[in-house]
Amino acid sequence: MTHPVQRVLIVGGGFSGMSAAIELRKRGVAVDLAEIDAGWRSYGAGISLGGATLRAFRTLGVLDEFVRRGSAHDNVDLHTSGGHHIATLPTPRLAGPDVPGGGAIMRPVLAEILAEATRASGTTVRLGCTFASFTQDADGVDVTFTDGATGRYGLVIGADGLYSAMRDALFPGAAGPKYTGQGVWRAVLPRPAYIDHAMMWLGPKIKAGVAPVSDTEMYLYVTEDRAERTYVDPAQFLPLLRDLLAPFDVPALQAIRARLAEDSQVIYRPLEGLLLPRPWHRGRVVLIGDTVHATTPHMASGACIGIEDAIVLAEELERHADIDTALDAFEERRWERCRMVVENSGRLGEIEITGGDKAEHGRIMRETLVALAQAI
Repeated sequence: MTHPVQRVLIVGGGFSGMSAAIELRKRGVAVDLAEIDAGWRSYGAGISLGGATLRAFRTLGVLDEFVRRGSAHDNVDLHTSGGHHIATLPTPRLAGPDVPGGGAIMRPVLAEILAEATRASGTTVRLGCTFASFTQDADGVDVTFTDGATGRYGLVIGADGLYSAMRDALFPGAAGPKYTGQGVWRAVLPRPAYIDHAMMWLGPKIKAGVAPVSDTEMYLYVTEDRAERTYVDPAQFLPLLRDLLAPFDVPALQAIRARLAEDSQVIYRPLEGLLLPRPWHRGRVVLIGDTVHATTPHMASGACIGIEDAIVLAEELERHADIDTALDAFEERRWERCRMVVENSGRLGEIEITGGDKAEHGRIMRETLVALAQAI
């Protein structure tokens, strides 16, 4: 079926925006992508990914490149802070029997893979600018850009992230992201041979984990409670992370702690969540990804549900001749899945902060993994 739109603007060049460009170009739609960062940079250390994300990579056509430049592996081992093995979380091979059920990669490397695929798709990429304003009518959206250029589009997709200007413009007064009471530390280190899959150690108030991100590197993450969202001096990142790992009586973690150094790329991020109520569109402007459903990393699914948004949006635009019907169908397919990830991830954080029911924690993780394994 012919798309109800022939020219699309995507505002935001993150994972969701790039994925939308790739999928729409497959269907012959002309795509402009506007990214405010002139360097099109992606910040951060490693990112853990589940089987549903690898399945989405296969759809996008970047799975082979992910496997080549990242790390694909099966299972997640859970331990106490003293090293006792609690359980192994299975990771179903959703991307195919030949592809492990999960993995991890450096966030900038994944951004580079998707950027290469976006450019190869024929998308027109405009760096160092974003929208300044837009007006719409029944037939299209007129956009003025920050560099003074203008354009008219059949659809505008807002994919400009957690602090979205598109969300503020489309839904003035909509609630923004909310701090959850936790923060996460990340670092990158050389990978010893025995770190060949994801492992996690659960302390009373601190959770630590490691995952390979390539043949030679791994990333470390540590989640801690912080009642207030306060500024943390980057000069203190390294000593503070070392202090957080000190109570873990685990040789492997203490060896990692001893290897932490100035070149370990230690970063800290307060964890925030957001779930914008429906609708996620108004007229011919629609929002996807973190712009409408930002989640904490407890289920390693934030990137996944944003990339899935892009795939489903392209499918529904292809399926329906009427744009309102297509956008309603997109939201109908995405709402429950995204709500589940955001709210369940948030609940896991609450249980960790309060020292709540470990059985509930395990049940939520299992139920979410089962739901994510279902087709989108």
